[in-house]
Amino acid sequence: MLNKNNKIAALIVAAGSGERFGGDVPKQYAFLMGKPVLAWSIDAFKNHPLISEVAIVIHPDHADHFKNAAKDMAPIFGGGSRQESVQKGLQALRAGQPDFVLIHDAARPLVSESMITALCHEVMESGAVIPGIAVTDTVKRNGKTESREGLCTVQTPQAFNFELIDGLHLKYQGKSYTDDAALCEADNQAVKIIPGQRDNIKITHPEDISLAEQYLFSQYGDVRTGQGYDVHRLVAPSLAGQKLMLCGVSIPHDKVLEGHSDADVGLHAITDAILGTICDGDIGQHFSPKDSRWKNADSATFLKHAAELVMSRGGVIAHVDVTLVCEAPKIAPHRGSMRQRIAEILQLPLNRVSVKATTTEGLGFTGRGEGIAAQSIVTVRLPFRSGQ
Repeated sequence: MLNKNNKIAALIVAAGSGERFGGDVPKQYAFLMGKPVLAWSIDAFKNHPLISEVAIVIHPDHADHFKNAAKDMAPIFGGGSRQESVQKGLQALRAGQPDFVLIHDAARPLVSESMITALCHEVMESGAVIPGIAVTDTVKRNGKTESREGLCTVQTPQAFNFELIDGLHLKYQGKSYTDDAALCEADNQAVKIIPGQRDNIKITHPEDISLAEQYLFSQYGDVRTGQGYDVHRLVAPSLAGQKLMLCGVSIPHDKVLEGHSDADVGLHAITDAILGTICDGDIGQHFSPKDSRWKNADSATFLKHAAELVMSRGGVIAHVDVTLVCEAPKIAPHRGSMRQRIAEILQLPLNRVSVKATTTEGLGFTGRGEGIAAQSIVTVRLPFRSGQ
């Protein structure tokens, strides 16, 4: 069994081009319920108590995508093949002298804590262990039925004694194998197979994102709804170049919103709605108007902070809706840009962000053009956990 002196590293391989996936970004950087696919894999290992170090191998051309997915982590640049990329990752891990390593494909974002735990404990006994799912469908080769006895499909992460797999990658350098366990087989090293995880799917095609979302929705059953409301006065600009900011977008107008920050009522309302889903106070408690650090601050900072608090609790933002209430300026010409900016800040697909506008038919302070109000409703999904 493992003891506290064992060091277990995780190596996430994210250097593929994902040509079969298509789209504007490689599959490991596509968004899955508000987070890049790679970020789900990273969080699974970083948050696991038995993993002491996480290393990530990426394609050199994906550095900008990686920054969005991994924040302050430093990447390892991979090679021309998966095997070469794994070898470069193992080389980088040597300095930390891990006893064992779990090698995982970034395109499997749903790996569970229990799967990682099982592999960590089993690799101590066997030295090489992989998860597999028994084949239950009929198998045919060239139209003829084959026996499926003993057949299984293999998943990642695959766990190994570090010196064993590192040495095998050096020994078989330049050859091509489909996974790391195949190197053990080539060297007549025993590999143990333990039950895999059926929802530990590999993202290969765009429709796999929808399938992964279905699995995640079943896990994130704690659905929360938060409401936010904000008002700011419209005034003449007091500074040269001062702009009216609404939902993160600069809007041409002869007046601006008055406030300690940039007074963006739209982003403030969304921020409060998000904080409401996790019962964490309001925007003023996190960013006091008495604090000089937030003087003229971009309200995107507040919104990002609220989103990070949700993520720190293991949650995801599922949907954002905001309504702006004003007689002027006209919102319709800017609605698309506003949705895009909110989606960008929260790292959400555009179809999960709604921006609407209405007037009060000339009634009240908004009707008289004295100010702008915003109301927002946000839906968040959290895993069921006690005390959260």
